[in-house]
Amino acid sequence: MSALWLRPDAAHAALALAHGAGAGMRHAFLESIAARLAERGVATLRYQFPYMEQGMRRPDPPARLVACVRAALHCAAKQAGGLPLFAGGKSLGGRMTSTAAAQSPLAGVRGLVFLGFPLHATGQSGSERGAHLREVGVPMLFLQGTRDPLADLELVKPLCASLGARATLHVVEGGDHSFHVLKRSGRSDEEVQDELADTIVRWMDTLA
Repeated sequence: MSALWLRPDAAHAALALAHGAGAGMRHAFLESIAARLAERGVATLRYQFPYMEQGMRRPDPPARLVACVRAALHCAAKQAGGLPLFAGGKSLGGRMTSTAAAQSPLAGVRGLVFLGFPLHATGQSGSERGAHLREVGVPMLFLQGTRDPLADLELVKPLCASLGARATLHVVEGGDHSFHVLKRSGRSDEEVQDELADTIVRWMDTLA
């Protein structure tokens, strides 16, 4: 697998960031989030799942994705040195990171960041995909848009409540699964991405 390491001069934390199901580590959204986090003193390791590396559309089996998460975190920990380490990702990347953490603790990871946790498929309803989160032992930050077809907030909110103090939910008004907002919202996608980066950094600071 390949990865991109971005570390600002005055880094105070590091985040291993996995991509979503349909776009790799160079997707414009992830590049923008990584750049904004760097401006705020957070280093990032964006990495590629094997299927994306091979140009395939269908994601690898969960066991292979989880193994990739652990390998990427081993690399991130080496690059980060003594920086507080966090892990997570966009959609599938976040879910596979939490799946790994639920199976066994991720060494050195202080918390998980979910950029649009995919709680269910489009057009369906249910929270079974989030059942494993109860086995995650570290704090979790959920960043969710109100127009996300993969995460009905009426299901996300009680799930987060059931996780108690380990879960922090930040709702992005008008955001879809990629945190795109409509023009009539009065905000730009860039402003929303700044909101996401600010929220991540503030949350990290409480755990660092």
